[in-house]
Amino acid sequence: MCTQRRHLRKTTTIALVIGTAFVTLNQLGAILAGQADVGVWARAAITYVVPFCVSNYSILIATRRQDA
Repeated sequence: MCTQRRHLRKTTTIALVIGTAFVTLNQLGAILAGQADVGVWARAAITYVVPFCVSNYSILIATRRQDA
């Protein structure tokens, strides 16, 4: 279900929008100050993964409720 093109488009868009907002709020200062080490970049990457996973999980839950 989550690998369908229409769902991937939505979840990727959500991850990009929400992830960018959170990276801007939480990591942008360190990035712009030139203090971004591996830890900062790892947290930034995870910041995009979390909303992607949550939105995919939401699709699975909604789909199961419709099938039941």
